[in-house]
Amino acid sequence: MPQFFIDRPVFAWVVAILIALGGLLALMRLPAEAYPEIAPPQVAVSTTYPGASAATVETTVTQVIEQQLTGLDNLLYFTSQSASDGSAAIVLTFATGTNADIAAVQTQNRVTLAQPRLPAEVNQQGIRIAKVSAGFLGAIGLRSAAGGPGAEELNNLVASRILDQVQRIPGVGTAVQFGSEYAMRIWLDADRLRAYSLSASSVLSAVRSQNAQFASGAIGAQ
Repeated sequence: MPQFFIDRPVFAWVVAILIALGGLLALMRLPAEAYPEIAPPQVAVSTTYPGASAATVETTVTQVIEQQLTGLDNLLYFTSQSASDGSAAIVLTFATGTNADIAAVQTQNRVTLAQPRLPAEVNQQGIRIAKVSAGFLGAIGLRSAAGGPGAEELNNLVASRILDQVQRIPGVGTAVQFGSEYAMRIWLDADRLRAYSLSASSVLSAVRSQNAQFASGAIGAQ
């Protein structure tokens, strides 16, 4: 076969030109994707069980949600983590080419089925479902000069002024704050609770009642 084209160079040129023209016509008509999907899409499910240990979060929250996530379309695998601070995180990885928006909606529907079996404190905190990427594209750190705001003030500044603005930037999927916000921790004396026949839940209810917000209305409103 090679000798056939060597002995007939004109015929070989004609065939080469026809192949090139066919390639140009196909190039103009075939769809091309500028940025093809390489990494598989991921969806993260996160929530918090205040005051619970890692083992309690695993048995009462993480496993309950995991039981409802099996059988999702194009789901490859998922990983979960239950921490000692009461947080639970499940990351679902789908097959490459799966629509991340549809995967997030299907995940939301499955998590809704698990909510009646979750503790009331978890439902009050809310369950967050968001599309995530496999790694961080950037990290930003804040620091103040000597005598300036401390770590707590900077964390509160990020939570109240910066984090929401970053999440609104086009192209940003998820922004995570690693620092903690302002909070109040109450240490309970077990002996005094026993003396007054109280429990931790009763103290929590009393604190919530003192922090309730009511609409005061207006004087002379019509």
